[in-house]
Amino acid sequence: MCCLAQRSTRLGVTLIVVHTHGADHTHSHVARLASERTLRSALVLTLMFVAVEALCGWYGPSLALLSDAGHNLADAAALGFSWYALSIASKRSHHGMTFGYHRVGVLAALANAVSLVGIAVLIGWEAIDRIRHPAVANGPLMIGVAGIAIVVNVLIGFWLRADSKDDINIRSAYLHQLGDAVSAFGVVIAGVLVATTGQSLADPIVSLVIAGLILFSSYGVLSESATVLLEGTPAGTDMPAVIAAIKGVAGVLDVHDLHVWMVGPGVVACSCHIIVAEQSVREGQQVLRAVVDDLKRRFHITHTTVQVEVEGCEDNDMYCIAERSARRG
Repeated sequence: MCCLAQRSTRLGVTLIVVHTHGADHTHSHVARLASERTLRSALVLTLMFVAVEALCGWYGPSLALLSDAGHNLADAAALGFSWYALSIASKRSHHGMTFGYHRVGVLAALANAVSLVGIAVLIGWEAIDRIRHPAVANGPLMIGVAGIAIVVNVLIGFWLRADSKDDINIRSAYLHQLGDAVSAFGVVIAGVLVATTGQSLADPIVSLVIAGLILFSSYGVLSESATVLLEGTPAGTDMPAVIAAIKGVAGVLDVHDLHVWMVGPGVVACSCHIIVAEQSVREGQQVLRAVVDDLKRRFHITHTTVQVEVEGCEDNDMYCIAERSARRG
């Protein structure tokens, strides 16, 4: 269903905003409820395991187990943030929040990534201290607990995998789980070395590796979250291809003042001005609809505002200036 607002002039400006309702809305509502249930179950399971792993790490004593427990605690926070964000993002828009609460999920993903960086720094600090002041860990205990951690993390990761493809918020939680599975495997290796060789250094060295993995996994989420909040072009969107597609629509002479950004997970917005020849409002509206449909079909842009003009762009239109400079060059 499309919502249209236009001025009744033969020439000039026509604006269109496109929203999708009906079956798509029902499908997204059902998918959201399923995602909420998954996140809730994953949160409960993670918190239970964190308590067990932390106690074992303290009893061990194993810095690698305590580090992995800290990583899992960050996972619990990530899952909690994601659950809350998914719930609040479904709230309806109103006069004070005209785009709704879609970016709550992005903020949650950013908070998750920042928390990961902090935990990585803390683990690294403690690992260096353990290298300076070695302590013998319980190898068999490390192997057993870390083995259970791998099973738990892989299971939760499997639950989150499908939803992580389209939602940066859930993807951040999913990456937490993958990182934990890898770090738990490192703890198993450290446990084997401690049990077979008695080398206590294996415990803090694996902890440093875990810290590095945490930093690596957080970078992508930090970068993508920052891009969304700065209203940068969504990853994978080819702007020259978007321009070519708009210009390729029959009746479009040129395009300027083009912007594409992500409002939140699954909501990509676009605004642009297109130039057409002298024609009636009805004809201009047909060109406009063709542009909107093409952008949605080819680039998955779900919310589009198009202004139809018969004049050239003004000098202060930044995208137009870029295009003119390119043509002159």
